[in-house]
This record gives sequence, C-alpha cells and structure tokens, in this order.
Amino acid sequence: MHNVISLLLRRMRLPLIVLISTYAIAVVGLTLIPGVDDQGNPWRMDFFHAIYFVSFLGSTIGFGEIPYPFTGAQRMWTTFTIYAAVVSWLYAIGTILTIIQDPGFRRVLAFSSFVRRVHRLQEPFYVVCGYGDASRSLVRELSERAIRCVVVEQDQGKIQDLAVEDLPDYVPGLNEDATDSDSLIAAGLKLPSCRGIIALTGDDASNLTIAITSKLLAPDLPVVCQSDSKDSAANMASFGTNHIIDPFEIFATRFAMMFHSPSMYLVYEWMTAVHGAPLSEFKRPPTGIWVLCSFGRFGKAVREHMSVEGVKTRLIEADTDATGAPLDTIEGRGTEADTLLDADIQDAVGVIAGTDNDANNLSILITARYLNPKLFTVARQNQQKKDPIFEAADIDLIMQPGKIVAQYILGLILAPLLSDFFRLARNQTDEWANVLVSRIAGVVADVTPDTWELKISPQQSPAVYDSLDRKQNVLLRDICADPANRSQMLPCVPLLIKRHGVGMLLPEMEEGLQSGDHILFCGRQESSNQIRSIVNDQQALNYIQTGIDRPSGTIWRWLTD
Repeated sequence: MHNVISLLLRRMRLPLIVLISTYAIAVVGLTLIPGVDDQGNPWRMDFFHAIYFVSFLGSTIGFGEIPYPFTGAQRMWTTFTIYAAVVSWLYAIGTILTIIQDPGFRRVLAFSSFVRRVHRLQEPFYVVCGYGDASRSLVRELSERAIRCVVVEQDQGKIQDLAVEDLPDYVPGLNEDATDSDSLIAAGLKLPSCRGIIALTGDDASNLTIAITSKLLAPDLPVVCQSDSKDSAANMASFGTNHIIDPFEIFATRFAMMFHSPSMYLVYEWMTAVHGAPLSEFKRPPTGIWVLCSFGRFGKAVREHMSVEGVKTRLIEADTDATGAPLDTIEGRGTEADTLLDADIQDAVGVIAGTDNDANNLSILITARYLNPKLFTVARQNQQKKDPIFEAADIDLIMQPGKIVAQYILGLILAPLLSDFFRLARNQTDEWANVLVSRIAGVVADVTPDTWELKISPQQSPAVYDSLDRKQNVLLRDICADPANRSQMLPCVPLLIKRHGVGMLLPEMEEGLQSGDHILFCGRQESSNQIRSIVNDQQALNYIQTGIDRPSGTIWRWLTD
C-alpha cells in the first residue's frame, strides 16, 4: 500500500500543484476585491467565506452569491475562478485516469493487493510457482480438499485463467517472475503459515533458482521441484531440495511394473488418481517386441526400465545424432508408414509414441494401428487441453507429465507415508498385490479411494493416546470399527503402520497400537472423518471396545452406576 500511495502522489504532483494554486489564487482574490453589504456599505469577504464559496464553486459551479450579492468586479473574478477550476479539475481527473490505465501502476496495485490477501490467510498454505498443466491440476485438487495455496506465474494470461477458474476457494495469483526473491517473499515464503514451496515452472533452471532461493531464505521450509534431467536433479539435491520429481522416470518405473505385476500397477493408479476419478481397469501389456518412437528424455527412461524387465524395443528417432541413439535405431519420425514398416511394426506387440509433439504422437498411433490393429498402444500427451482428442483415439495407456507430477505432489501433501508404502510394496509378489487389489475394491464403490494418515499422539488422537498411557490395549480394529455398529468395519483398508522407523505392510486388525505409530489408510472419504471422530472421543472409543455406551458426564455416570 505504501508503494501505491507514493507512486500515486508522485504522478499527481503537478496536477495537485495546479489545483491547489488555482484554489489559493481564487480565495486570495475574493478576499482582496471589495464588495457591498445589504446596507450599501463597503465590505470585504473573509477567508472562511472565500474558502467556502470557492470550494462549492469549483465542484458544482456554485449555489449563489454569499453572503451578499457580488459587485461587477467580484463577478468578473468569479467567472475567472469558474473556468480556472474546471480546467484544473479536468487536468487532475485526466491524470488520474491515465495513471489508472498505466501498466506500471496497475502492476504495483495488483502486487500490493496480492500481498494483503496472502497476509490475511489464516490457514496453512503452499506457494505454487508456475501455472501450467501440473500446477492447474494440483491447485484444483488442493482447493477441493480445503487446502489453501497461492500462485506465482510470469505469464499474465495464465494468471487471468486462474482468476476465472471455478475453484471452491479463492486462490491469490501474482503475475511476477517466481525466480525473483521479492516475489517469493510477497507470496508468503517467510510467513509462519507457509507449509512449502512447489516449483513447477516448466523450466529446470527456473526451478533450480526457486529451490536455491527458498532454501537460503527459509531453510526449514520443504521444497518440491520438477526436474526433467538428471543434471538438474543432482544440482537441486545438492542444495537440499526435499523432493525432486521426474515425471518420465515415474511413468517408466510404473509402466515397466505392468509387465511383472499388473496388480501392483493398478494399486499405484488407484492411490494416486485424482479425487473422484473412476477406478481404472486391470491391464496386462503383451510380451514381445515393442516399437518405441523417440529417444528423448521420455524414450530413454522407458527403454531403460523395459530392458530391466527383459522387454525388447525397436527404436525410431528423427535426430539420432543429437539424442545419442544406438546404431540400430531407425531414423525417422514414426508418422510415416515406411518407417514403421522398417521397424517391423506388423510383428510387434505394442507401440509407444513418446515425442514432445501431440499431433505426431497421434499420427504415429493411427498409422501403426492401421498397419497392425492388434497393437497395445501407449502415448505421451504433452498438453492437458488435448484430453478430448486423446480420449477419442481409444489409446490403451496415456502418459500425461502434468497429471503425474500433480498426483505425486498431492500424495506428498496428503499422505507422506504413501511413498514409504510404495517403496515397500514394490518388493512384494504379484499374489500379494492381488490380495491388496481385492481388499481395496471391496471397500470402495466405483471411484478411486482416498488416502489419509493418522498419528497416535496427544494432538491427533488424544483418546487412543490417553488409553495407551493408562496401559490399556487399543487394537487397530478398535479405531476401524463403525461407531454405529461396532461389529462391522468401516470401508477402509489400513495399508501401513510405521513404528520406530520400520514399516508394517497391511497390518492385521488385531495389531495393537503404540504411541507414536503412523498409520496409512485408504478407503472412502467418510471413513476418514469417522476414524478421526473415534480417536478424539474417549466415550466413542470405550463403546467400541466394550459395547457399553457409558455417559460422559460425571452426574450421569454416578446415576447409571
């Protein structure tokens, strides 16, 4: 606000001088020019009446001559005052309109308004740098879960898109460069309610600068960055970046998992899906030769992980020298039938279109499917706005970098234990994954499950903590039972208990809880609210454990005993 006022006063300096000078000269002139009172005696207007007369004269062209009718000289001076005041006001008002339309002033005004809105936030919030596909999906998911965030984006058009987004809560947006430390500070970097910085600008150098700035100005604040190259990721890690996300590596890891454990891949899809998304179906990719079009960052990651699973690929690359493709790579874009035929597409079992051009990827799949209708098709979708086109193409598996990044970050925010669960579950057998899929499918409807965490502590679960402190046993079953019918379990699945740094996968319901336990659940959203109600209410916990609805008040307990 100080910058806005100082800028306004600096621009209005000359108009204000002209306006004040006009009024001062008019007032002095009225006091000096002699007049006549109602008795015909000489009279001079005092400063009070002169200021009063000029004040309403300059804005409304007067209400009359006061306190006595004017002489000819006074009326001549009044005529001069009228025109001078009108011209002065037109000059001042025109200057104000010019200032309001000035881009620099509007930028300062928007900046000051943004800072005030951020400082008025009462809830914890995250600073999201950049507003591309990943950020747009993340901001919407956070808003739907009542988690506040603010956005810093250099592209004014994207900030305007944010302003018209139909979000549950208002999300403040700042049209500035997120690599500027002043922009990050204005976005709340140093505020106590800031919970983390998320750098998704789409440029590794910018994300690196944001990570460095955040770690230097707020060392304890978690920083999450997207990186599309190993060199940038290593540089970010050297500055203590908490989480570095490579969407190509994430997809390649999960896609390779489909070959040896499709059920585990299905678990990944369900756990990281957007809120309210329909359950994805079980898919098993065929084994055999795959044709991989493009050997950029995406193609290299996919080929590396597929080779670990023993899956062979034939490469098609337009620029073999720049990408360092192997000698047996077929040079071409893959959109031409001749190139695909050279890669023996008719004998392949699947095709992967992984270029950075959505039109080329669709062309590759259509041409390949024409040559071999039985192909399993995988496509990289670079722009989220192309969703209708890719859905109409009937592709078996679509990779959206923005969607993968948003889902990964959402998991870090909502359930940090999810990464521990995936790390441990990756080493399990396909039979174990089948059991998990059956359990999850049994408790959810047609939409993907929600995930949430619970810590056995005085703050998050006081009822359970007090019972354990009194040496009373509390089982996992006790907090997963339906408060309305203690013999039935809530529609949820305990996925992991982390105790003293050691993870326990799919714990049994008879497992005894201990203070400090971190528990990861998945299931229906209403189960989360009911579990939190049980662990916070000693009476509800006692009822589930004993079946006796014991009154909570002292008098009622005395009367019923």
